Amino acid sequence: MKKNLFLTAIIIIVSIGTTKANSFNNNIYQEIQKDSARLSELDKFWTELSRTVREGDFEGYQAAYHPDAVLVIKQNKSISITEALDNWKQGFIDTKLGKKNDKVEFRLSKRIGSKTTAFETGIFYFTSTDSHGNPTEDYIHFEMLLVKRNDKWYALMENQKSEATKEEWKALE
Repeated sequence: MKKNLFLTAIIIIVSIGTTKANSFNNNIYQEIQKDSARLSELDKFWTELSRTVREGDFEGYQAAYHPDAVLVIKQNKSISITEALDNWKQGFIDTKLGKKNDKVEFRLSKRIGSKTTAFETGIFYFTSTDSHGNPTEDYIHFEMLLVKRNDKWYALMENQKSEATKEEWKALE
């Protein structure tokens, strides 16, 4: 009798443990799926931002930023995104008209977030070639704070921290 009670108790304990482990694993799987969906959405954000620069789509680029967004520049200065966009607008127009060729690529080193917030860091590589074929390039360490509103991601803060090197860029491949 004692032996049967002991075996029954063992079976119950193992069953409870297995149920909890399965539940735990299922919760982890669901969180990974949610995070994968968020990262996929953010990947599309970066792809779209690159497209707008390449095509000179000023309105598309502007639409990627929250109206109250802030740009922090490596010279320890912050300005409204409205002011930054005013400064960049002619470059978009010139790119659209074929007077210059601008491109930007992003590589990320850290991605933190929830279903409606994201903080991403990395390096962007910006190239520009003027109508005479003179190229310029910049590698910039950056941070971006984003929020999701009405199923769309918006940049809320961009911090262009410092210059990066080509080696640092390559290390993020």
